[in-house]
Amino acid sequence: MSVLAIIAALAIEQWRPLGERTTVAGALASGVAWLERSFNAGERHHGVVAWVIAVLPAVIIAVALHYALLAVSPLLAFAFNVGALYLTLGFRQVSHYFTDLQVAIKAGDIDRARALLDEWRGASGVVRSREEVIRLAIEEALLASHRNVFGVLLWYMILPGPSGAILYRLAVFIAWRWRDLGAFGRFANRAFYCLEWPAVRLTAAAFAVVGDFEDAVYCWRTQARNWLDPNAGVILAAGAGAMGVRLGMPVQEVEGMQPRPELGIGDAAEGPFLDSTVGLLWRSVVVWIFTLLVISAARLL
Repeated sequence: MSVLAIIAALAIEQWRPLGERTTVAGALASGVAWLERSFNAGERHHGVVAWVIAVLPAVIIAVALHYALLAVSPLLAFAFNVGALYLTLGFRQVSHYFTDLQVAIKAGDIDRARALLDEWRGASGVVRSREEVIRLAIEEALLASHRNVFGVLLWYMILPGPSGAILYRLAVFIAWRWRDLGAFGRFANRAFYCLEWPAVRLTAAAFAVVGDFEDAVYCWRTQARNWLDPNAGVILAAGAGAMGVRLGMPVQEVEGMQPRPELGIGDAAEGPFLDSTVGLLWRSVVVWIFTLLVISAARLL
């Protein structure tokens, strides 16, 4: 049932995408902001309590609902899983900015491409070169696809019902919101790191399988650890190696020049690599679903 729910949720999202998920994100942001105001006294244990209150009830309710509906009818449980995945998966959310940016690059409208990149990543106040726009767009697409699709799928398959998908997406959101809150946000960042550790490695393995395996593994093993966030480095290094493109490298941001190591081996980022990124992500989705089907079939034997 789990694999069928994934396929159904992805198909529905392609047919009827859930916009920018503004309603869900807005409600979640309000709840997390309330927890910040209520519990943030600058101590780590306050952050632990706030994180548990934000995450644990939602996970428990998801598990309870799943088994309650399953006892009534497997179809109801299936519909609940599909609905939860529809809310937590975001493949079209990734492609929204990337597709528009890809069209702008192909049309030679670099100003439009810069504006879309700033809207996606946050305004930088920097006039970026064409190569830099393409390189940063590829990086955003690789990371966003992992956090909106592949990480969600892994934890959905590990925990009962849709609880794993909900756990992962909440952890991603809270870690992002509390990343600059010092000791209060430390537990949220650590929890997210622990959830990410296996997920990024499976995503990187999928990139290697569907791309240049040797280069992907080489970049993963030798370059990922140099990235500021080693988990993100695994995704970016493996993706760059799989496509034969160079990512990373220093960039100018609002805070000043950000020193970043070079990732990947091969050519500088140019327009055709945008198409390569789309192909890499879709092939990886197919590999994930095929693998899950094989595992599910093996369980039935």
